[in-house]
Amino acid sequence: MGWRARPVIVIHADHVRLRPFHDRDIDDLAAGYAEPNARTYTRDDAAHWITHGAPSAWAAGGAAYAIADPATDRLLGGVGVSRIVPERSQGEIGYWVAQWARRRGVATSAARALAAWAFDRGFSRLELLTDLANAPSQRVALATGFQREGVRRSGGQGLNGRYDLVVWARLAGDAPGPTRRLLPDLPGGALTDGAVTLRPVWPGDAAFLHALLSLPDVAGTSLPPIVPDREEVELRCARAEGWWLAGERADLVIADAATGTPVGTIGLYYEDPRTATAGIGYAMLPAWRGRGMPTRAVQLLSRWAVTQAGIGRLTAGTLPGNAASQRVLEKAGFRREGYLRGRLPGLSGTRVDDVIYGLLAADVARDQADRAMIP
Repeated sequence: MGWRARPVIVIHADHVRLRPFHDRDIDDLAAGYAEPNARTYTRDDAAHWITHGAPSAWAAGGAAYAIADPATDRLLGGVGVSRIVPERSQGEIGYWVAQWARRRGVATSAARALAAWAFDRGFSRLELLTDLANAPSQRVALATGFQREGVRRSGGQGLNGRYDLVVWARLAGDAPGPTRRLLPDLPGGALTDGAVTLRPVWPGDAAFLHALLSLPDVAGTSLPPIVPDREEVELRCARAEGWWLAGERADLVIADAATGTPVGTIGLYYEDPRTATAGIGYAMLPAWRGRGMPTRAVQLLSRWAVTQAGIGRLTAGTLPGNAASQRVLEKAGFRREGYLRGRLPGLSGTRVDDVIYGLLAADVARDQADRAMIP
């Protein structure tokens, strides 16, 4: 690959400039790495990176660029290509952004520009690894044309132990992005009908979610039918946005619209993208049952799934004796379609029957048309 012999060039991109690191970056580099729960990063560390670390990356056939403000030249972050595999024309792209430059599209602009630079110099494949709980970094990967290939279990090592890594890749012939998503973001960040609000699950929802999932009747109908421990629920909340970005599932909190109080959960699970089929499930705190809120939540989620996510068919299941949940689905427009014996695992190794309900995109469209005709 002839790119190895080329001199370091300055790259001008949208709102950023990629240039070599300079001694004047030492203070900003040290401050930029001063993250909570991270190891201490000193000015000496910053100086060593500038004089040894970055040059070593270039010498190995990769890149180590400073991301700078094009107007002031102040350091905003760093982006580079490392872990070169010459026989595969492959490298790994990585980036970081200082606290004072976040939420401005800095990482996206820098990663997109560096990917173009790498492909122009002979790379055929670039990988990008993100923590499964680091949704902002996953959004950068999607915005710059990387495609999710899987999860490398316990692939990362941090101060608090090992963690899973999402593996992303972009080939030289791939479009620069953004990568198409199966499940888009909610418009305005939430869905509401004035009485009920649906919003994504946040890391701060762990206590509420653990209390809800620990209720015997909720745990008994979960998959698997057990009470999860608090650590597992915290991990689930931390990774919820990542699963959403992956198109695997959308976990939402059902909240009282007037107060914002969490009262239940509802989720959409993409069962088969090839046929645009997804399932839904929901649970409510006992004190909030019997108020029509689950029906409203199912209607809100169903309309979004069909009109915004392009889902053609939704399914839901209930226990044969759960008349209340069956009424929720029927009021929300679902139709009973079948009775499956022993479909789900039950307590103590048993199997339980499942009553299946379905809703088609055509059903939702017809309901919306009927509502529009009501004066």
